[in-house]
Amino acid sequence: MGMDSLIGGSIWDEYSQKVADLMNNPKNMGEITEEEAKIMGGKLIVADFGAESCGDAVRLFWVVNTHSDVIMESKFKSFGCGTAIASSDVMAELCKYKTVDEAVKITNIDVEMAMRDTPDVPAVPPQKMHCSVMAYDVIKKAVSIYKGVDMESLEEEVIVCECARVSLSTLREVIRLNDLTTIEQITDYTKAGAFCKSCIRPGGHEAKDIYLVDLLREYEDEKKANSSGENNLSNIPFKEMTIVQKIKAVDRVIDDNVRQMLIMDGGDMEILDIKENGEHIDIYIRYLGACNGCASSSTGTLFAIENVLCEKLDKNIRVLPI
Repeated sequence: MGMDSLIGGSIWDEYSQKVADLMNNPKNMGEITEEEAKIMGGKLIVADFGAESCGDAVRLFWVVNTHSDVIMESKFKSFGCGTAIASSDVMAELCKYKTVDEAVKITNIDVEMAMRDTPDVPAVPPQKMHCSVMAYDVIKKAVSIYKGVDMESLEEEVIVCECARVSLSTLREVIRLNDLTTIEQITDYTKAGAFCKSCIRPGGHEAKDIYLVDLLREYEDEKKANSSGENNLSNIPFKEMTIVQKIKAVDRVIDDNVRQMLIMDGGDMEILDIKENGEHIDIYIRYLGACNGCASSSTGTLFAIENVLCEKLDKNIRVLPI
């Protein structure tokens, strides 16, 4: 799409002024030669990365001080749209004077945020978010070349939403803890699916191994399985329950033994999270109403809650108010 067609339509309004300026006047576009790197006293790293979905590609040049791992100079060449040029320019600027380990922590969100005119207004329309993802990926490629490792080894988790950098484990946890049932709810909680939308369901510009609709279906199937076996929940050791089963079991014990006492005093409590911590099972709670700030909430009341959960569910339970 040409610049004239953008200016003539409302799409132009979806780009920040910074993006518009960098499209035509990038500050870091160019290349670095071996000779120039040698004069600077550093090692030249050249990394290429292309996005198959749109045909854009970027080449990143670094001069790295091998003693300190600091990136002394950073430039790029981009083969793609204006947004790819702007994203690559900002990415190259963010890399400067950072160590290689610091640079690999730069995400596409950092790039997009740096292109905004104001913190709360996106710099580019959602369908162009993949350009900043490409900037993130070429950094990983440069780091992998410098360190002599596979690019995949730098990614510690499976990422479902590349645009917002939301991992599979985070999505599963958020869906279960908040009983999410729609894509819109997932987006509200995590920003996954808010940008290019390829992670929502098959058919986007980029194929994925797992989609948000798969995770919702997985959770729905799990709830059905839990519901059918709910009457037999007492036969499952607490430690072996799923997170959903644990929350239901704790809620049931609290409802039967504690909640009425709290409500009579004008308060209540809610379960925030359940995590295994060594031999302990930590249950994080939040007091509500009059219980919040009450002196006994950290002494007698807390002891009563923890004691009944240990007796009914597992002796290694610890209750931690937040």
